[in-house]
Amino acid sequence: MTRSRTVIVAVILSTFFVGFGGGVVFPILPNLGAVLGISPFLVGLILSANRITRIVANAPAGSLIDRAGTRKPFVVGLFIEGVATMGYVVAINAPLPEVWFLLARVLWGIGSALVFATAYTIAADVSDADSRGQNMGVVRGGITLGFPVGLILGGVVSEAYSVTIAFAVAAAFALLASVIAHRLVPETHVDGTERGVSPLEIDTSKPALTVGLVNFGLYFAYLGALFSTLVLVIEARSLTTLGYGAQGLSGGLMAVTVVAASGLMLGGGKLSDGDGRRVPVLVGFLVVSFVGFLLLTVAGTLPAFVAACLLIGAGQGGSSGPLVALLADLTPNDRMGRATATNNVLGDFGGALGPMVSLPLVESVGFTPVYAACAVIPLLAGAFLVASVSLDTHSFTPGTETPGE
Repeated sequence: MTRSRTVIVAVILSTFFVGFGGGVVFPILPNLGAVLGISPFLVGLILSANRITRIVANAPAGSLIDRAGTRKPFVVGLFIEGVATMGYVVAINAPLPEVWFLLARVLWGIGSALVFATAYTIAADVSDADSRGQNMGVVRGGITLGFPVGLILGGVVSEAYSVTIAFAVAAAFALLASVIAHRLVPETHVDGTERGVSPLEIDTSKPALTVGLVNFGLYFAYLGALFSTLVLVIEARSLTTLGYGAQGLSGGLMAVTVVAASGLMLGGGKLSDGDGRRVPVLVGFLVVSFVGFLLLTVAGTLPAFVAACLLIGAGQGGSSGPLVALLADLTPNDRMGRATATNNVLGDFGGALGPMVSLPLVESVGFTPVYAACAVIPLLAGAFLVASVSLDTHSFTPGTETPGE
């Protein structure tokens, strides 16, 4: 196994295990909110708190990477996420649980800002133009694939055993992730460090802002609106199967969505490597996401929900690898930490805004208009991407060479 592949595998293992803590709250908290006396808006705020925190934490994380390297921020970030997941166990049994949940999600946001920025930068550091899409895709897939396991823990394990056990198991695996990273992940970014970088600096170049704004729209619709409302729409449309209620079924459907996304992350990235052009692959998968959300507006049976979730996941995943790879193609290597921070800031802003907007909206206007609006977002993102990239590179389909290479 080459050094590049060894590093990528180590990053995937670490991010996979820590990802359990990211998904475990989604099938539990929306329904648990009524039991704990938490309003829908506050539930949305708790679910979004990690992304709100990352909006602030991403810039220092990206600058730190370009100043000091990747290894230490990666390991420390994983450990912080493990501690945050333990906070869920405390929250469920403590007075004022909403405060504890909020603090845990804020802490998770700090850790994940470090983990996301370092993971993508590590992948960029050990890749070249012919492997960048594939490596970005598999790293993004590793980060994402732990999420559906967390969804299953949150949905199925909480119904079969208890909410506390589901949170405790996720916390144990999250802490294991930091141990794996400490043992297996080397430093990759030392040669590209810049000691004079400001801790609050992010990349404001046109490519970074373009990719980041597309990421904003995708995260708003997918992780923001869909994941915060799926358990509620299943309950509202009276969908049950195999004895599972809304929590267990929504956890399974979200897992289906994320597994589809993870599988297509490798496929989309590799396809863009082989073609040598990212934009056509990106636009194709954005259309797939549009069809999935459109189907969700009318879904009333389990097969329809499964098909919609598969399409949405495939669209999100297939576009994700090429999108981050496009950012690396258009960004000098020594600025990749800050460019990743820009992408993460805008993506997290979209993901944070999604639950806060969609949860109150579904109560006032219903699910169909909300999902119809989410269907339009990938189309708008695709049109914006094509226009912006063509103006910046004088080509609708720029090649895959990095400016820094």
